Amino acid sequence: MGEEKADMLEELKKEVIRIGRIAQKEGMCKHKAGNFSSRDRETGYIVITPSGVDREALLPEDMIVIDTNARVIEYKKGRRPSSEVLMHIEVYKARPDIFHIAHTHSRFATVFAVLNKPIPPIVNEMLALNNRNFTIPVAKYGRAGTMELAVNVAEAMKDCDSVLMATHGAIAGDAGSLEEAYLKTCYIEELAEVYHHALTASGGKEPPVLSFEEMQAVAYPEQIIFPE
Repeated sequence: MGEEKADMLEELKKEVIRIGRIAQKEGMCKHKAGNFSSRDRETGYIVITPSGVDREALLPEDMIVIDTNARVIEYKKGRRPSSEVLMHIEVYKARPDIFHIAHTHSRFATVFAVLNKPIPPIVNEMLALNNRNFTIPVAKYGRAGTMELAVNVAEAMKDCDSVLMATHGAIAGDAGSLEEAYLKTCYIEELAEVYHHALTASGGKEPPVLSFEEMQAVAYPEQIIFPE
């Protein structure tokens, strides 16, 4: 790997660590759960968090570089890529426009993942998730670390950036930055919490859902005037 490319991957490594630490600090990924990755736009190499390491202790040299054929390009002895690296690879293959993936194990999102219950468009913030029909779907179950899980999640994300994983948690991808991918998982968690409280307050009755037309109509106000 050339020196210039190594430097570029170094920046990706630092950013993946930064977002992973934020997720851990904010309680989105407790006890070493969850994983994060970014894909280099030039080489296609994937920088991903290692398996079973406290993110507060991570250094750039701990990060794993792997290609989309699951061949490890760079690693530190004793470090292995996340056991769910196949899922990241399959999502990147299914969605060439996505370059960053965040997978979290937040509480309310996992509740609905366990229930295998999609979250409907109950508030306008669903727009931020970039999902077809403005709904958070649930990817079919697959055992953690298997190709079955990877294929099921990739299939669910073909037309959605943000999905729940049956019994497992949430995952989101973004074209621009890992920070935005992580932000989408935060939106999933907040929406799941609102949906949970709405169902609880109504005794299990489904809350009103915004129509597809209403969601499509949401736009920045035309009345705002900027100087020439």
